[in-house]
Amino acid sequence: MVTIALSKGRILEESLPLLERAGIVPVEDLGKTRKLIVGTTAPDVQVVVIRAADVPTYVRYGAADIGIAGKDVLMEDGGDGLYELADLGIARCRLMVAEPRERPPAGEGHSWTRLRVATKYVRIAQRHFDAKGIQADIVHLYGSMELAPLVGLADRIVDLVSSGKTLAANGLVEVEHIVDVSAWLVANRAAVKMKYKALRPVIECLVGGAMHG
Repeated sequence: MVTIALSKGRILEESLPLLERAGIVPVEDLGKTRKLIVGTTAPDVQVVVIRAADVPTYVRYGAADIGIAGKDVLMEDGGDGLYELADLGIARCRLMVAEPRERPPAGEGHSWTRLRVATKYVRIAQRHFDAKGIQADIVHLYGSMELAPLVGLADRIVDLVSSGKTLAANGLVEVEHIVDVSAWLVANRAAVKMKYKALRPVIECLVGGAMHG
């Protein structure tokens, strides 16, 4: 049995057409079913739908053979024990630093040498600011990042941006680009060796479908 880990949300929505091109169609609506493991129309292939941040863990420990996860999640996780097989080119966005449009008076803002930064990407943010020689106190949040600067919890945020409309609606502007993000196909290292014959056609179809999508 081949198990594919998918993350909820946009990646799930954009992964389904790739799976369908590979002849893998869940037998139930993944957006509605309460089942945690769902079979597919492909013999011996099943999917699990989990939190985005958990995909690397499931794949690393062999609970899933392959998975689809955002590059942001892989960077934050570190990617140890995984093969990053291919950029699928879906769920594109960017990881940015943003701050209030109305910044503090001149002499502060960009010239600060110490910042309080709100993000769920603790490791990525820390590395980014360390590389710039800026001392950053990271405030770990799980959502509603845009609120943090508005209530004085943080000076800046690090978060994914797609259209930028949410930032604009809350008076924030993008000030630094960290990395472009898209969804990647990852695999468990042991599974690639032990289940090579079963995984190869699935992997080739997913990667081929992404290239021709």
